[in-house]
Amino acid sequence: MAKLTVLPTTDANTKNAAFMERYARRVGATPPGMCPVAVQLSLLQSAQMQTCGKCVPCRDGLPQLAKMLEQVLYCAADESALESIRVMATMVRDTSDCAIGWEAANAVLEGLDTFADEYKAHVTTHFCQESVGQSVPCETLCPAHVDVPGYIALAGEGDFAGAIRLIRKDNPFPTACALVCEHPCEERCRRALIDAPVNIRGIKKYAVDSLAADKVSVPSRLPDTGRRIAVIGGGPSGMTCAYFLALMGHAVTVFEGRKKLGGMMRYGIPAYRFPRERLDEDIRAILSVGNIDVRYETQVDAALMGEIAAEYDAVYVAIGAQGGKSLRLEGVDAEGVSSAVDLLSRIGDGDWTPDFTGKNVVVIGGGNVAMDCCRTSVRAGAESVTCVYRRRVEDMTALRMEIESAMQEGVEMLTLQSPVSIEVDESGHCAAVITQPQMISAVKRGRPAPKDADKPQQRIPADVVLLAVGQAIESAPFEEFGMKADRTYFCADEHLQAEGFQNVFVGGDCFTGPATVIRAIGAGKVAARNIDEYLGYHHTLDCGAKAPAAKPNDRTPYGRVEILERPANERKHDFAGVETSMSTEEAVQECGRCLRCDHYGCGITEGGRIQYA
Repeated sequence: MAKLTVLPTTDANTKNAAFMERYARRVGATPPGMCPVAVQLSLLQSAQMQTCGKCVPCRDGLPQLAKMLEQVLYCAADESALESIRVMATMVRDTSDCAIGWEAANAVLEGLDTFADEYKAHVTTHFCQESVGQSVPCETLCPAHVDVPGYIALAGEGDFAGAIRLIRKDNPFPTACALVCEHPCEERCRRALIDAPVNIRGIKKYAVDSLAADKVSVPSRLPDTGRRIAVIGGGPSGMTCAYFLALMGHAVTVFEGRKKLGGMMRYGIPAYRFPRERLDEDIRAILSVGNIDVRYETQVDAALMGEIAAEYDAVYVAIGAQGGKSLRLEGVDAEGVSSAVDLLSRIGDGDWTPDFTGKNVVVIGGGNVAMDCCRTSVRAGAESVTCVYRRRVEDMTALRMEIESAMQEGVEMLTLQSPVSIEVDESGHCAAVITQPQMISAVKRGRPAPKDADKPQQRIPADVVLLAVGQAIESAPFEEFGMKADRTYFCADEHLQAEGFQNVFVGGDCFTGPATVIRAIGAGKVAARNIDEYLGYHHTLDCGAKAPAAKPNDRTPYGRVEILERPANERKHDFAGVETSMSTEEAVQECGRCLRCDHYGCGITEGGRIQYA
């Protein structure tokens, strides 16, 4: 019998694992603006190094593909080379023995189609497209393009007023984004090359917790222009647009259908995540600009919209997506069944809280709204809260932290269960949700799709059923006025100009579909700039702050400081804010981790296209 040998822990495989972790970090920190052809070549070269050498297509084909792609990257190929690459990649994909060759060649084929314009630019103009060019990752990936390194540096120096002013240069909701932003700015943070992304949202929260936003003066308005703009909807997008237009000297009238401003920030996000008094800090600061008139509890119908469009120089429609979608289920109209959006909306004014004492609550959905309803139901005294979702936990669109927090508070995640009907008792009240077990299947549209599993249906007792399955806009009055909508969202061009109208603009959730607060803010900022240009102006604004000089980078690895929540057993009994603040010591350390990409590296260049030949 042959003797076996235990490999030492210092063998090449173990050492490679450490280097591969570094490689994974580099891939994760790939900066925005990279040339797609260069990215594809780097992936192909990695795959080339992984080949075992047994099958010819993978062993010999991938190096040949890499050489051909390299010629395209350096603009040394003509258009015929693209077809040659396609032929070679197809052959390698279809004849490779294992997934290494198949996946590498398939990625090349997908890239030829996905980045067709970039490939064409390399072989015809011998330039990358104008959009190619590295930029500061956090600023680029923020939908409002906030100067993140700048306000982090100011916060690190204790200049909270300066940090808030610099945030307001692009985003008038510093407090809102400090508490509820999904922080896309962190996705490609270059600090990940060393340890982990900077906790950007946490630093912003530290700044607004240290100095309330409404205690920091806003910039002075520019001289009045005599132009009047109407904003339909007082949510994050509408109020952002109103803020910048008012600063530019235009007179703004906001038509708000509810009692208070804030939109889904007030009527869709529970107070434990975003205390109303903190939202009011941002609102008060925005209104302090002046020249913003708010008409509350004004429902805009087709007739009023016609009057507004005729009376005002420009109109920005930002009504959000505040209607809840339903499901086609037997029993869905039973008493006790309601839209999650409607529930959160009723709570928004602050004068009503549901009483679910002793009740079994079932929430259907897997997004942030579903988690908000689950955690709200816990605080409303529910005996049990069950989240029913037809995919897996890892497929949920809700933030990981929200899912984990809900589970800590006692919410049961019942996944791979698809609702098929709602059982109704003799009095017409819901009694249970009947589900069909699912199994995860092939990937469709980027996510593994579920399908019915060969298992018996389940019965989940339910006194209350909340449907958190999507949001829709109430477009009927605006369509009656003449605005066009594709299914449920308004149609507009790339400048947010409504199809068929010169002076009507749209933006936010009613244009893109339900998204995030920061995306709505970014849309409002763009709309304000485009409306200003439409009116014949090109105003520039001074925020009253600038980033301090960059200090030498500290590249010592540190652990990332996280924002903590109050203990679950404490927080689940009230609607007070759940998050705690960073200490000064923690914040200074976290601010010091920023590598100031606005100064070092790509930040010191003017950008521009890359020319290889």
